Amino acid sequence: MIGISTFLGALGLAALLWGVKTGQFDDQSKFIDAARFDNEEELRDAVMMEKKQKERKEKRKKKEEYMPPD
Repeated sequence: MIGISTFLGALGLAALLWGVKTGQFDDQSKFIDAARFDNEEELRDAVMMEKKQKERKEKRKKKEEYMPPD
């Protein structure tokens, strides 16, 4: 029994270390957004705004990459 419990403890520790190493616990905005956006409509609006911001950044990046022909 001690061997099995030691093995399971080591397996749990390995899983925890793997999760920390791969960034499974790095979602800091999840809890903040859950408190800030109480209902689905506010959350949907926030997601839409974030999507628009990403599109603007991509559009701005494409403008900077544009070079007129010589």
